[in-house]
Amino acid sequence: MTGIRMAVGGATLLLLAACAADEPPPELPPPRPAAQAPQSAPARDECGAQDNRSLVGRSRSEIPVPVVPALQRVACSTCPVTQDYNPRRLNFFFDADTGVIREVKCG
Repeated sequence: MTGIRMAVGGATLLLLAACAADEPPPELPPPRPAAQAPQSAPARDECGAQDNRSLVGRSRSEIPVPVVPALQRVACSTCPVTQDYNPRRLNFFFDADTGVIREVKCG
């Protein structure tokens, strides 16, 4: 009799497994929207770069003098410079071949 019970129990398990496979999986909750990084405030022009952007495209000889090393840097666009960031320092980068100013920015 135990053999019959085991056979019936096994058949029941097979039937339950077959029925479970036909059912759709439970729905998952919708994904939460990704957290957005806070927008950073626009960079302040602490060095006066905006006032000197008109020099872009002009000769490096037009850079106002005197150049104050602690607050101004003049370098070619391919020259090595220190990577320290000073928001009050005004940088003039010029093309080494032509002497034409390519970029004016703080840093």
